[in-house]
Amino acid sequence: MSKPKTERGLADNQAEAIARNIRISPRKLNLVATSIRNLPASRAIADLTFSKRRIAKQVKATLESAIANAENNHQLDVDKLYVKLAEVGRAIVMKRFHARGRGRSATVEKWFSHLKIVVEEREAVAKPARDVKPGHGKAATSSAAGEGA
Repeated sequence: MSKPKTERGLADNQAEAIARNIRISPRKLNLVATSIRNLPASRAIADLTFSKRRIAKQVKATLESAIANAENNHQLDVDKLYVKLAEVGRAIVMKRFHARGRGRSATVEKWFSHLKIVVEEREAVAKPARDVKPGHGKAATSSAAGEGA
């Protein structure tokens, strides 16, 4: 008797990768995760490759794992992948102490984080052309100026 198989929590056009217990605080990791959200996967990898932050290497490895999962396990097209979700969570906090003057001590907290990246296959959405709104722009101001004179 085994437990029943759980259903997949993601849609058919999604794949994920999770990195647990990364030795960095969630606030610092979230800065890098925010920079890759809603980007095409190829662009996100390029941004992480040239990022100056130390943690970018581990985030890039997790993203590449999610892309590999999408390609090999779910047969998704790599060229159509976007970073749908880059979620950062708190993990353990190691507590250490730092000796201070007069025999006192201060605590030092060493934060760990979890990272979950979900990639999604979707068609590239063309951005609408930046048209001038009616009543705005040069033509509208010159005609409005002409009406008042």
